[in-house]
Amino acid sequence: MALKERLTDDMKSALRNRETVRLGLVRMIRAQIKNREIAQGNELRDEEVIEVVSSLIKSRREALEFAVKGDRKDLVAQAEEELKILASYLPDQLSEEEIRTVVREAIDQSGAEGPGDLGKVMGAVMPRVKGRADGRLVNEIVRACLATPAVRTMRTG
Repeated sequence: MALKERLTDDMKSALRNRETVRLGLVRMIRAQIKNREIAQGNELRDEEVIEVVSSLIKSRREALEFAVKGDRKDLVAQAEEELKILASYLPDQLSEEEIRTVVREAIDQSGAEGPGDLGKVMGAVMPRVKGRADGRLVNEIVRACLATPAVRTMRTG
């Protein structure tokens, strides 16, 4: 089933079951999808719908950080619930080890030699993990791998 169809079914189900949080989120996702379709002039594919959901997850994570800093337990609980619902529309997430494997392959293919090559490696990794890994986590792993002296010795040795 296409992701857009699943969203429509979930909206109907949330309406029937009076799930206000899920209903609000699904409506928001569908509105974002519709806005993007109007802007592009064509229907979105599942990959593009996943991008929409990913951007909503990113904004919810930022809201969660502010709620935690502001010691707003009510908002923290709401943001966590929303994140859980939004995450259900993403494909299975990669484990840290799977991300490390992709990063190592990108380092080998790009010839990266150190932290200065962060952009080159991120550019190679992100298309391969899009929608299946958090960008912050990928960035941390890339930085850690590029900071390792073994990267430089692989190239020179």
